[in-house]
Amino acid sequence: MTRMTISSIAKNLEAYDGKTVSLCGWIHQKRSSGKIKFMMLRDGSGITQGVLVKGECEETSFEEFEKLTQESSIKVTGKIRKDARSKVGFELTVQKIEVVQIAQEYPISNKEHGVEFLMEHRHLWIRSQRQWAALRVRSEIFFAIQQFFRERGFIRFDPPILTPTSCEGTSTLFSTPYFDEKAFLTQSGQLYGETGAFAFGNIYTFGPTFRAEKSKTRKHLTEFWMVEPEMAFATLTDVMDLGEAFVCHIIKHCLEHCQPELALLERNQKELESIVSPFPRISYDEALKILEKRGHSIPWGEDFGAPHETALGEEFGKPVFIHHFPSKIKAFYFKHADAPDGEGVDHDGKYALGADLIAPFGYGEIIGGGQREDQVDVLTRRITEHGLNLKDYEWYLDLRRFGSVPHGGFGLGVERTVAWVTGVEHVRETIPFPRMLNHLKP
Repeated sequence: MTRMTISSIAKNLEAYDGKTVSLCGWIHQKRSSGKIKFMMLRDGSGITQGVLVKGECEETSFEEFEKLTQESSIKVTGKIRKDARSKVGFELTVQKIEVVQIAQEYPISNKEHGVEFLMEHRHLWIRSQRQWAALRVRSEIFFAIQQFFRERGFIRFDPPILTPTSCEGTSTLFSTPYFDEKAFLTQSGQLYGETGAFAFGNIYTFGPTFRAEKSKTRKHLTEFWMVEPEMAFATLTDVMDLGEAFVCHIIKHCLEHCQPELALLERNQKELESIVSPFPRISYDEALKILEKRGHSIPWGEDFGAPHETALGEEFGKPVFIHHFPSKIKAFYFKHADAPDGEGVDHDGKYALGADLIAPFGYGEIIGGGQREDQVDVLTRRITEHGLNLKDYEWYLDLRRFGSVPHGGFGLGVERTVAWVTGVEHVRETIPFPRMLNHLKP
């Protein structure tokens, strides 16, 4: 007998064709038809259909089947066989059932439930098939992220979560007492990532970040994960090149390794297959002309909202880089240019050497980044102009005092990327326990 443990069989039933196995899992569904009984057993890696035939199954197990409730935990012994009628092409002919626990009445039934109810029961909701599939894709994306940077010689560089200063502006900071001082939950690992780039050349940070944004849109969480590469001796073009290769790698990996999950989510995989290089690259000024043509005109100098990002995604049908944004809407650390397609300048220019990658199909910005200001005098002035305490950034200015070079990087939001890849409607389905304006539990 081949005995396998949880999370080992359902995803690879073909490998056990004709073999007797012992499978551990939970009852997903069950039904009876006289002398034949059916169970859908989930083992964490997928769902296996088990069939109990009177006379082929132990009599006590055949009778105990009636006691089983949704989410009851059991051990099942039987033989894996091909069956064209099964959704996965195989089924388990059950010989014996060992009951581990009979579950109480499960609160999440097959009927429709409201979002608030499901969020209150998120600890159980993640067992449902769509949530399970989306979170498995998330796990694969995590693997693809680290694989991509490891193959390119990037060092993982872990920034602190508790910080003394802001990175993206003071209005969205979560603060907390820190002994006799005040600390903040990190908005981004970028500033610390730049220190790593000056030590190792190419690095990436990867971890949770926090924004105290009072937003209720389907694209926002107050706690989310970001991966942020930083490169020494890099320009804006280098940043966009890396971002494009990165996104293509993630998509390719998911198409190769997440077929069952994407099918369960009913994701249009043709759309994902169309995500290949090269990506369009247009300036902010060019984007305004496209938006005007599509009936979404905005004044020069304003940032894009969801309708504008959606329209730009529809224009190209694939990810598009928008670069050279107005400097007044970008953070203090961006290098400036005085032309919409210009290189960096040492004085304050009209444009920031920044770039956002807009995903198609309405999922909005998934990458934001650009080239950093590398002149200590310019950066000093910017910090002051943005109303920040210069003393808090002395360590950051040291990077420009001691061996400054052109450098840049970007941040990719994992949850938005998972939402785009899976096609789920809301980012709350892309992280095990979403933190939003009105949701802190469980």
